[in-house]
Amino acid sequence: MDKYDLIGRMNGCFNQLEQALTALHQQVLPLRLLAGRVFSLPEIEKGKEHATVEQIAVEQHVGQAARDLALEHYQRLFIHHNKHNVSSKAAVRLPGVICLAVEQPEYLQIQTQISLINRLKAELEQIITVDSGLAPEQRFDFVHTHLHGLITLSAYRSLTLLTDPDSVRFGWANKHIIKNVKRDDILAQLEKSLKAGRAVPPHNREQWAELVTREIDDVSRLPQHAALKIKRPVKVQPIARVWYQPQQKQVQHPCPLPLIALCQVENGAQVPKIGELLNYDAATVKHKYKPDAKPLRLLVKRLHLYTDAPTR
Repeated sequence: MDKYDLIGRMNGCFNQLEQALTALHQQVLPLRLLAGRVFSLPEIEKGKEHATVEQIAVEQHVGQAARDLALEHYQRLFIHHNKHNVSSKAAVRLPGVICLAVEQPEYLQIQTQISLINRLKAELEQIITVDSGLAPEQRFDFVHTHLHGLITLSAYRSLTLLTDPDSVRFGWANKHIIKNVKRDDILAQLEKSLKAGRAVPPHNREQWAELVTREIDDVSRLPQHAALKIKRPVKVQPIARVWYQPQQKQVQHPCPLPLIALCQVENGAQVPKIGELLNYDAATVKHKYKPDAKPLRLLVKRLHLYTDAPTR
């Protein structure tokens, strides 16, 4: 794709996203607030993005204050929205839920608006991560040249809409992202990174090229049929567990942003039971028993790439 067409598409998509978020704010404000509960988490300071998290203190906000914080948070997309000492590499999270009473026309309006917002968020991510053809280490400069200070994770995060939930409860999740990958796909990714010819801190250009070349050699020595997995740890995440009584169904959602629950007046606009998000303490976490998986060895540390192939 032509570079200027790509820049135009990215800027156009982002401008539409900002306008759509502003419109949502204006649509929500007049609606009757049935309940609101959001939880502020400690902000991550610059330089501490990768520190091990053992404890998280939660501050609760309720009612109109919760709604106003939620609406503000949906539009918090830039570094300048944060305090000067807050990391720009970690998007600020605000778990919680706001519950709104809606007539049918209002329900359809909010539903349509959130669908539009989520479509624009997905389109923006597609433009930056796929259509640009840029390696991950090149995207930062590209984005910040044209959308200076944008926190891409905040821009990509979709809004979650609930309809007539019976209860919304909150908790914490520790997990890994596990993805099966092919040897040739990893080699193509590494070759692309090498050809980019850039330096990635803390390495200079020569050191980075040497590191990637060594990784290519390590992956190339694997047999074609070797199992390869990316097993990347994810920092503890707030989650919401939503219960729907008529269906006897529970749905779990990641909850970096406040959920929006629409309670339909024609169904009685019942206020769901809303739980509390307790402080996180790693020392008290109880892990469910899982059978031992086939042992894997770490092959490329920075990619969290593991294989079942023995060392040669």
